[in-house]
Amino acid sequence: MPIDSSERKPRTLHLGLFHQPLGRHPAAWRQEAAQGHPEDVDWAIRLARKAEEGLFDMFFVADNLAGPEPGAQGKAGGLEPVTLLSALAVATSRIGLVGTISTSFSEPYNVARLLASLDHISRGRAGWNVVTTQSDRAAENFGLEALPDHAARYARADEFVRVVRGLWDSWADDALVIDKRSGVFLDTDRVRLLGHKGAHFSVRGPLNISRPPQGHPVIVQAGSSRDGIGLAATQADLAFTAQDTIADSLAYRAALDAASRAGGRSPLKVLPGIMPIVGRSDAEAREKFAALQEHTDIAAGIRQLSGRWGYDLSAHPLDGPVPEPGERVHGESRVRLLLNKARAENYSLRELAALAIASHGHRIVMGSPQTIADDLQDWFEQGAADGFNLIPASMPDGLDDFVDLVVPVLQERGLFRRRYEEATLRERFGLSILRLAAFGH
Repeated sequence: MPIDSSERKPRTLHLGLFHQPLGRHPAAWRQEAAQGHPEDVDWAIRLARKAEEGLFDMFFVADNLAGPEPGAQGKAGGLEPVTLLSALAVATSRIGLVGTISTSFSEPYNVARLLASLDHISRGRAGWNVVTTQSDRAAENFGLEALPDHAARYARADEFVRVVRGLWDSWADDALVIDKRSGVFLDTDRVRLLGHKGAHFSVRGPLNISRPPQGHPVIVQAGSSRDGIGLAATQADLAFTAQDTIADSLAYRAALDAASRAGGRSPLKVLPGIMPIVGRSDAEAREKFAALQEHTDIAAGIRQLSGRWGYDLSAHPLDGPVPEPGERVHGESRVRLLLNKARAENYSLRELAALAIASHGHRIVMGSPQTIADDLQDWFEQGAADGFNLIPASMPDGLDDFVDLVVPVLQERGLFRRRYEEATLRERFGLSILRLAAFGH
């Protein structure tokens, strides 16, 4: 089991950049100062290098297995995560590279090979955001009429990750000898079959690439449902979550810690997602957000909520109360977050749609660099977060302003690093490199 080394030095924030090439807000691309393209690798390199300049822990790439609906406006397109991260691996040198891969529509052998390759290319900076696909539209792209139920998807995911880990462990660290003098290319005593036969997968092994430099790339899990917490507690190294209040985040953390300890594992680090709106003053930040919201497409917000709620909400009055979700929701934890916020603040359906389309349910943090630093410090010091996955509203100002204005404030307060010290992503999060010297006989 990895050893948590976080107590060896003062605790500081972790920061990730959730890659949104044109910003998270759906109207950001329409601003005069907006730049970027979802499929321009040079643009992605520019953003990754800026995040590396800001000493971020990781560059985080989401994924979507469903294309745009004909006739529906909205941002679309984007590069496949591991392909993109492989390009970024040779264009950066220190920042971690975390890609999303669904366990619902992939195979463990392919995923183990992809991530081992990325870890080799990046020299130990790879990570995997494990998700179960939430969209029935995605299921239709893979021969199904609808997704399996929530529990079944997570049962498959648990076995999936176990198989991937087993494949990474099918090579000892030094199995690839390449000794010209002896003529030994591979020490076959240091490679073993996996021989996995389970409810969902039958995988012989071994993997066809040597053991990753980190042993196992860092595993991130992003679900906050009961099943998501269970998967994170047994399989993940980090938790990426969406919580709107410190109280909610502490409750989530308590549930996750309890599940981790029940399985004999150390507590995971928790990184909630946030959408920062940085201004030189609080008033300027509010003006920036208002300018974005002027172009909000409420119909798109209703479509997004309908997808999460499990049925079409367009027949409900926009200025009426937010309806209850259906029996088959998609993204259980995000639905609960949005619904709780609507009930607590008496939102109409229109108001919730505007909020949901702006941030996709993540918390919006708005203000001057000092105000934003105050907020992040409060969450950090109360134990509600070990850091944050930033989802800038617009690009490039959303990232540039955070790196240039907020990071120095965090550094002045002793809350954030002033240089990279660790070479691998595992070490940066206080996790040990997983060594495997030999196999017993």
